[in-house]
Amino acid sequence: MKIKEMRDHTIEELESKVISLRKDLFDLRIKKATYKLENTSDISKKRRMIAQIKTVIQQKQLLK
Repeated sequence: MKIKEMRDHTIEELESKVISLRKDLFDLRIKKATYKLENTSDISKKRRMIAQIKTVIQQKQLLK
């Protein structure tokens, strides 16, 4: 999801997306710990997306 697409969603939709991404991140960390994760860059991609979504949420809250 790109930043422009994120800005089209509501705050509630973005917060639910953050929750699902955190669950995915947890699963990736478990896979990494058990040596079953093939692509370790997925962890940083999920972390970056969470940060971007949280930034958009913060921007939307400041505009209210």
